[in-house]
Amino acid sequence: MKHRIFASTVIAAAVLALPMAAHAAGAEGAPAKTKQYVKDSVITTKVKAELAAEKLSSLVKIQVETDNVGVVTLSGTAPTQMARDKAVSIAQAVKGVMSVDDQIKIVADK
Repeated sequence: MKHRIFASTVIAAAVLALPMAAHAAGAEGAPAKTKQYVKDSVITTKVKAELAAEKLSSLVKIQVETDNVGVVTLSGTAPTQMARDKAVSIAQAVKGVMSVDDQIKIVADK
């Protein structure tokens, strides 16, 4: 009888501890994911600020996205190859950028 009560107590404790363990495991990954998201958004913001600082209206039409490993994707349009190259070089110069995926299309202003 004592063994049965002891076994029941151990099983009940294990069942009650399972949700806490799952919550703790999920909580461990959350700060890292949040930190990575903040890092990515900081890189995106820095690239956008540098593009804006150039005061070239052609660079305003460029969208910036950063993935979780520091790869910046530039998309949108630029009127010339020179403007496109300028945007890429600006993005490459930002601290934290590992590489730049240039998807900018050249479309002459009408």
